[in-house]
Amino acid sequence: MVGDGAPTLVARAFAAAGIECPADALDRFLAIYDTRLLKHTRPYSQVPHVLETLGARTPLAVLTNKPLRATRSILSGLALARHFDEDAIVAGDGVFARKPEPAGLLHLVSRAGVLPAATLLVGDSIVDWLTARNATTAVCLARYGFGFDGFPLDQLAPVDRVIDAPIDLLNL
Repeated sequence: MVGDGAPTLVARAFAAAGIECPADALDRFLAIYDTRLLKHTRPYSQVPHVLETLGARTPLAVLTNKPLRATRSILSGLALARHFDEDAIVAGDGVFARKPEPAGLLHLVSRAGVLPAATLLVGDSIVDWLTARNATTAVCLARYGFGFDGFPLDQLAPVDRVIDAPIDLLNL
C-alpha cells in the first residue's frame, strides 16, 4: 500500500478494510507516524559509506514525496543528515509539485550548478523513473527498493541504469 504518499496510503488502508475514511484520518496517521519514524527504519547496507564517498565527489540532494519534517527526522535519526545541505532536501509538502513533476528535481539541479544531463536521480519506482524522464536527467533504479517490484523493465532506455546494492553506485 506504500509508495504514493501518506494520503494515498491512508485511503488505501481504509478502502482495504471496507471502512469510510474519516476526514481527520491523514492528520491522525501522520501524528502516529511521527512518533514511530525510526522504530524499524534502517539505512540499506553500505549507504553511509556510499554517501560519504559520493559526497566527496559531487553534490548530493534528497527529493522525496514524504513530508519535510519526517524526512529531516529520518535523516537525522539515521545519522545521514550531514550528507545533505538543509536546502538540498525537497519534500512532498514544500513549494514544488510532488514527483513525478520535475520542478523539485530541476530546482536541486540548478542549486547544484549542473545541467540536467549531468544529474543522476537514484530511486526505486516508476514515479522516480518518470521524474527523471520529465526533468531530462539520467536515472538509476535500485532493484532492492520496495518500489521496484512490478517495474516495467521493457520501458527502460539503454542509458537507464539498474543496481542491485547501494555500493554499486560507486561504479557508475
